[in-house]
Amino acid sequence: MKTFRLFVLLVALLPAVAQAWWNKDWKQRTVITLNTSAAGVPIQQATTGMTVPVRLHSGNFDFVSAKPDGADLRVVAGDDKTPLKFWIERFDGVNELGVLWVQVPAIAPGSDKNVFYVYGGNDQAPAATTDPALFDSATLAVFHFAEKDGIAGDQSGTIKSSEPVPIEVNGLIGPSAHLKGTAILWPASERIKVAAGGSLSISLWIKPETAAGTLYAQGPLSIALTNGAVAAQIGSVTVSGGGIAAGSWSQIALVVGAGKATLYLNGAQTGQSDLAAGLAAIEGDVRAGEGYQGLLDELEIASSARAPDWVKLAYAAQSADAKLVATKTETAESAGSESGGGGYFGILFKSLTPDAWVVIGILGVMFMIAVAVMVTKALYVNRTESANRRFLTHFRSTGDVFKLLPADTGGAQFKDSSLYRLFRAGMVELRKRDAGREGRKLSGASLDAVKAAVDADSVREGYRLNAQMVLLTIAISGGPFLGLLGTVIGVMITFASIAAAGDVNVNAIAPGIAAALLATVAGLSVAIPSLFGYNYLASRIKTISSDMQIFIDEFVTRVAESYGAR
Repeated sequence: MKTFRLFVLLVALLPAVAQAWWNKDWKQRTVITLNTSAAGVPIQQATTGMTVPVRLHSGNFDFVSAKPDGADLRVVAGDDKTPLKFWIERFDGVNELGVLWVQVPAIAPGSDKNVFYVYGGNDQAPAATTDPALFDSATLAVFHFAEKDGIAGDQSGTIKSSEPVPIEVNGLIGPSAHLKGTAILWPASERIKVAAGGSLSISLWIKPETAAGTLYAQGPLSIALTNGAVAAQIGSVTVSGGGIAAGSWSQIALVVGAGKATLYLNGAQTGQSDLAAGLAAIEGDVRAGEGYQGLLDELEIASSARAPDWVKLAYAAQSADAKLVATKTETAESAGSESGGGGYFGILFKSLTPDAWVVIGILGVMFMIAVAVMVTKALYVNRTESANRRFLTHFRSTGDVFKLLPADTGGAQFKDSSLYRLFRAGMVELRKRDAGREGRKLSGASLDAVKAAVDADSVREGYRLNAQMVLLTIAISGGPFLGLLGTVIGVMITFASIAAAGDVNVNAIAPGIAAALLATVAGLSVAIPSLFGYNYLASRIKTISSDMQIFIDEFVTRVAESYGAR
């Protein structure tokens, strides 16, 4: 019995561990999770046959490794074996934006394990066979308004608007219809027809400029917006409830079945009325947007009464905040690793935009220059201090400066000493004035001239000590600002891509924002070591400069005592 139970358990776990990667020819994938737990969008019953949109952008998909037109995209179920039907509504490899519609076989309630994968990154892959008609059998028509010629067609391509529709490129999910009061007309079709006594579900998204107009009308049925209030009319029965503000996206859904008409707003029920006589036949021309001004998108018509969970999931999947859908990017090397490949920093580096790479590259060069300056300057200061100590000991142990280094010999051991170079400059001036020969004495003016010459060389030594220190000050002050520039540009690009894609959930925003912040981290990583190094070196250079001033006074004093006129 125990053996049998173990066998059953292994069989149950087999699909989850059978393959870590669907096909090694594809180099990357995006993990799509439909979260129906309490932390996501909780539902009560399993939902089958739903088609959900997947928004791809630079934060969750590597467009660089994919084909420019998305021809290498594949969608695979959570078992990492079963291909899923999908359709590409939009794929822009240049601007790194994409929208896929995927038919999900089943969505389990109370689970964050509703997973499927979007694979990409295979230059040799043939174009996948995709079909916009991937909705369930109850779906009569779906209008995405993504046609390039503006003729709004349904998923089957058989129902088309009589006139071109004005299009807003960046709509709810992809493009949307942009209406100015003139209705979209679809001529009567057998596909959009519901017999008397049947069931019907209609859902659509609107972003009104003025909250008024007829949103949908067909035969005895209409859905209208009056002063921001939503109401549906089915023959003599009215269902109303909920208000919509101008300038924001809202989903409206009407479900008719089992003798009731229910109105939903943004996935929540807002009104319900009895329909004792049942649904009258719904047929004839379809008109959408009569007297309405604003955006219209994702008009779906079905011949079944969608369950409340279905309406809830549809809203959550299609809405801009996309609370239902979570995404994560993986590569073939990182699949199965807890951190997703290379740890958190690996994720961040993969999400960096080209402009951020440029900024980080510049900062990297600045860092290497700063390190080179700090190392070379520290070695130079060490040699100078060591040589100064040796020379000063030698200088103080010798009474007569002319006997210190006769005939300019013995200076090799002090070649790195700044004090020795000052001493030589003073000795040159003394020799010009024949000091120390035949009792010749120096006047006050001559002593001043000697001191001036040594002071001049002291200034030159100061220049030599402080050479290239300006590069550290540039790194200290410029590094953070350059990093901040990279962060601001990265954040701007991230929000622009999110706005264009219509996906604003935290999984979409977080990688791009976090990656953009890497530029600031890089700037601080340049500035902080440079600041410490600059202060340390400046302190030691100041000490050497002070030693030179003290030595000049000591040197001139000794010369004055020995060779000055009395």
